Order: sequence, then C-alpha cells, then structure tokens
Amino acid sequence: MKKVKVRLRPIVSKINLPTVLKTTILPGDSIERLFITTQVGEIYYIGNGDIRTFLDIRPRVIKLGASGGGYDERGLLGIAFHPDFYYNGLFYLHYSVAGSQGPGALPEFFKPNPCDPRTLNLKWINRETQYDHIDTVEEWILQSNGQPQKRRTLLNLRRPFFNHNGVNSLNFSPETGKLVLTTGDGGSGYDPFNLSQDDMEIAGKIIEIDVVKNSFINNPPVVTRFNELPVPIQETLTVITKGVRNIPGISFQRFNNQYIKYAGNVGQDLVESIFSFIHYKPIPVTQLIQASFMYSKPDQEGFINFGWRGWEGCFPTSTIRGCTYNPSLDEKTIAFYNESVALSGSRLQPLTSYFHQDPRPDKFEGTALTGIQPYMGNRIPDLTGNVVFTDFARKDSQPHGRGALAYTRVRPDGKQNDFSVIQIDYDFESQSAFYTSLGTNLDQSRLYLGVYGSMNVTDFNQGTVFEIVP
Repeated sequence: MKKVKVRLRPIVSKINLPTVLKTTILPGDSIERLFITTQVGEIYYIGNGDIRTFLDIRPRVIKLGASGGGYDERGLLGIAFHPDFYYNGLFYLHYSVAGSQGPGALPEFFKPNPCDPRTLNLKWINRETQYDHIDTVEEWILQSNGQPQKRRTLLNLRRPFFNHNGVNSLNFSPETGKLVLTTGDGGSGYDPFNLSQDDMEIAGKIIEIDVVKNSFINNPPVVTRFNELPVPIQETLTVITKGVRNIPGISFQRFNNQYIKYAGNVGQDLVESIFSFIHYKPIPVTQLIQASFMYSKPDQEGFINFGWRGWEGCFPTSTIRGCTYNPSLDEKTIAFYNESVALSGSRLQPLTSYFHQDPRPDKFEGTALTGIQPYMGNRIPDLTGNVVFTDFARKDSQPHGRGALAYTRVRPDGKQNDFSVIQIDYDFESQSAFYTSLGTNLDQSRLYLGVYGSMNVTDFNQGTVFEIVP
C-alpha cells in the first residue's frame, strides 16, 4: 500500500473532549456546517468562521470522572441528524443520564481464569441495584424559533459498568433510512456476563431503530434486555450484529448500487479490528424474543457476529501473563476456549487488524480504535476510495501521548487486507495529542479529526478539531 502524508489544519481549539464530528445543513441554510459534540454535553457548529452553540445538555449528562482518576467513557456519546433534518428538524442524542450513578455490577475489575469455571459463567444479578449508570436515546427537534427541544425518549438502558458504552453511537443508514444504535458490551473487561453473545441482551449489539414507527411510549422503562421492553418498542427494533465489545460507530460507503458497512471492535489486550460487510440479514427483536420463549434459535443465516467474547478480532480471546525478562514473549492463554470453538465457523473475519504489539518497522502499536471513515474525495488521491481509521494513542509515543492515523481498503476478492500508516505533518510540540474521533462531511470528501490533550475528562478545554488536508 502507498505511503501517504497529510497535514492537519486546525478548525477550532480549546474546547472540551470532541467525541463526535458530523456535518449537516441547518433548515433555511445553504451550506454544510460542521457539528462538534463534546463528551461533557455541548454541541457546537462552525458557522462563518466562528463557533456557535447549538445545544448544551451538560445538566442532563452524568458527572464525568466521579469514579476517580479522571478517565471516563460515559457522557454525550452520539448525535445523528435525520435524513430529512433540513425539512423536519429532527435529530437524535445518546448520553449517560445525570443522577443515575450506581455502585456497579461487580466489586472489582474482572479477569477470567480458564482454570476456574466460576469466572467463566458469571451472571448479572440484582440488575435494578447493581449497575453503574443509565444511558438514554432521545429524539429532539429544532423548532422554527431556532431552539432545540426534546420530543420523546426512544430507549432507557441500564449499564453494568462505566465503560464500553460505544461512541459515535448514532448514525442513520442510507440503505434503510433507520437510526443505527451501536452499543458496547457493558464494560469492565472480558465481558464478564457474556452479554455480547446473548440474543436477549441489548449490550454488545448493532441495532436499527425505525423512528418513523411511533411506539407512542414517551417514557419507556429502564431495561437491559429486549424482552423487558414494551411490545410497541420491540416492534421498532431489529438487530444487525452481535458479538460487539466496544465500537466507534458504523459508517457507510456507496459501492455501485450497494453500501459497504464498516464497524470496528475495540480490542482487549491483543488487537484492534475493523470489520466490513455488504449483505446482512437483520433479525427483528420480536422474532428473537419469540425464539427465546420457545427455547429455540432463530434463523441466523446472514446475521453478522463479530465473535466477541470468544474471539478478539482474528484471535481466540486470550489472557496474558507477563514474561519478566522479555515482554515480547508474554504468555497468552485462551480465556474462553469452548466459546472460541463454538464461534469459529459463524463469526465474521475482520477486514484488517492492528496490534498492541507489532515488531514490523512500518506499522504502529495501538491502544484503542476511535474512528473509521471512508474517504471519497479527490484532494488526497492516494486515499480516495479507502477507509481511514484512528487510534487513541500509539504505544511508542511516550511520554507524550500521540494518536495514530492509518488506512486500508476492501479487496475485490473479499479477503482480509493489511493497513498502512498515514504520516502527519503537524507539530504538537510538547503537548499530548490523543486522537478521540474521526468525522466526515455528507459526501465523504472531507475528513475531520478530534484531538484531546489529556486522557482525563476532568482536564477541561484541551480539545482541538482539525481538517485532514493534503
């Protein structure tokens, strides 16, 4: 693959942690505006060279960093504008609700022990009291007076841990016109309760929501499982994918008369994975529930499974025991052998993977996938038609954290592909630069990068948004 070099052009700086970057055209406007969503609950847009506030929901969002240390994966995690936003003013938000803090589902971080079956078969019990927080998905409308107003709540989800809630978690499908919600497995590590493979669990899935089909339930109950939802809400939902660990959204690339779908799975300790697929067969939630009630399995031909927690990308999920004298020889033991075997023939293979340890000189060692976007512009010809992705911080960038930018492309034969690092011409000097988000405009001819100067959400106003340019 060609070596590509780009520059970063600053658009706005000294903002809070930029988690989602989207463009749309405001009603009555004539040009696309870049919208910047921050984790603490602000939504800005760039207009006529200056930054303007679109909506501030900080009082609605859970207090971040309260668990100690300043690192947090909750907050305002998703925004999506209705395909007809210009005419109907509808948009959608996903965020962690203020005042919903709970004690968590387990007293300490989980790690499986392949020799102890008790650690391999944990159940999430006492869910109404043993949880971390509540996430909500809401429909809002931009009123004729220019003020946004909440219309209704689509889902209220109880989450077991503070992490793995997804980010850039709301996107509209250009194929179906439905709202796509991506949910992580609920957090901790290694998916303690195997929620991602359970058909009834909302966690660890990619879900389509038919927002045209009104359930007429404006305040739905707080749930964790599909069968706890009222039937009118169940009837608005279909499931595209299961086996998701944590995910920086889903993106679409037009290819002839079809769309390639890209989605990533953030890894545990070994590998970050990017998946692609064209054909899929979503399963209505009502069908999943009926099959569960009948103790049978629904027809899952064409249903997408990323393989977690049995598989971490292209590897059976492993626990790692440190090698004192040579970390590159750390011992890796299959964590969930039976699950790895059971999923070996039904999981989707990644399009590409990059590793937390990689001895190859032209690669990088990553930590967490934070964005995936196709690029269809022509200003950077070597990237045209490729899919670009970002990593939070490459391992070799200490003491100052530095993110990584890379690209890959779908092969005509459908097989897995390698990736290439994109060189960046920009001097961050002594400032840390964690790559937190990747965005694009409506026709995917421009790419935007969100960068934060700290790992902690409690360090405010250290965010910068760049455009990636030749």
